[in-house]
Amino acid sequence: MTAYNIFTENIFPDWNVDEKDVIDKTRRMLEYYIANLGEQSCLWGKEYDSITLDIVFTDSEKTHELNRDYREKDYPADIITFAIFADDENSFIFDGDINLGEIVIALDKVIDGVNRDISNSANKEQELFFLISHGLMHLLGFDHQSEEEYNFVIEEQRKALGSIEYDKI
Repeated sequence: MTAYNIFTENIFPDWNVDEKDVIDKTRRMLEYYIANLGEQSCLWGKEYDSITLDIVFTDSEKTHELNRDYREKDYPADIITFAIFADDENSFIFDGDINLGEIVIALDKVIDGVNRDISNSANKEQELFFLISHGLMHLLGFDHQSEEEYNFVIEEQRKALGSIEYDKI
């Protein structure tokens, strides 16, 4: 049985994220992806005992800085994913553990996005888990450079969110 080491850090003072709930739901979505995406993910064919990833909650000032410094894009992002395992052709498994990488989420952008949602179809927790599910897809090696890839990612996110009983995206 695979162990999941999911670490969270909240450095955004205006939202006391329920980190225990985030860890539980992230683990459930990750289990969904691993069980259902099989040979399509970067984990296919690998032998491992545990999977590690980090989620950092911050603000758009920090994601702007990360976007500029690491991606050469000069704007704040709602999410930035550093896919250590999937993006490195020399990735390795250390003592049976795969470090997938890090998801960085700007909570102020989540709040602003939900506040602008006139239809009121999402709340901030749903939007947060939508972003986490998206980050997990990137950590597992999925991208969306084409419309077909984008549609695939969104459909899989919809299913993963259903596994934690969120069905609106």
